[in-house]
Amino acid sequence: MGHREDLLAGAQRCLLEKGYGRTTARDIVAASGTNLASIGYHYGTKEALLNAALLSALGDVGDEINKATLICLQMDADPITRFEAGWGEIVRQYATRRQLLLASVEVFAQVDRVPELRAAVADGFQQGRQVMLRLFNAILGPDVEHVTDEEASSVGSLFQALATGVMAQLLVDPERAPTGRDLANAVRTVSIGLRGGRLRETEAVEQPA
Repeated sequence: MGHREDLLAGAQRCLLEKGYGRTTARDIVAASGTNLASIGYHYGTKEALLNAALLSALGDVGDEINKATLICLQMDADPITRFEAGWGEIVRQYATRRQLLLASVEVFAQVDRVPELRAAVADGFQQGRQVMLRLFNAILGPDVEHVTDEEASSVGSLFQALATGVMAQLLVDPERAPTGRDLANAVRTVSIGLRGGRLRETEAVEQPA
């Protein structure tokens, strides 16, 4: 790898080990085996490098969500079963990436002080909506043709919000954080309630023995 790639990899390690706010330029230099001048030459500022490192790492999480999408596409099942399987995979992946998720939460607290970071995070959210929209399409299957572009975009935002909430619960209270089955049950309950019905015990997703 060249210095640019070494810096990016070193910055990612620092994000996981020290977090966004505590990482210094010298930390990145030590982790990457480069020099201070390389940061300015390749990225301009330490903050720009950290932003690039975070978005790259979060892109890896997006790849895992794409795996959940593929699982749904390969299933011959009803949408609620595909929903449970897809979100179950996302929960599993999130649970293995605690340090990255912690770094992401820390970044949220920095956006008012670092304007360029706000723009980078906003772009990341938009990319996340597109990834989530693909997951929604895979869950809905053939019925997706009945959904308008506006409705689909709104669902992408809803799924993004759901992912952020699941992430926060896994970080703070992993023992009681929702599983894919919990989320599927919740979606079914809300759907029935919005139609003016009442959930019967037999309508809930069957719980394991």
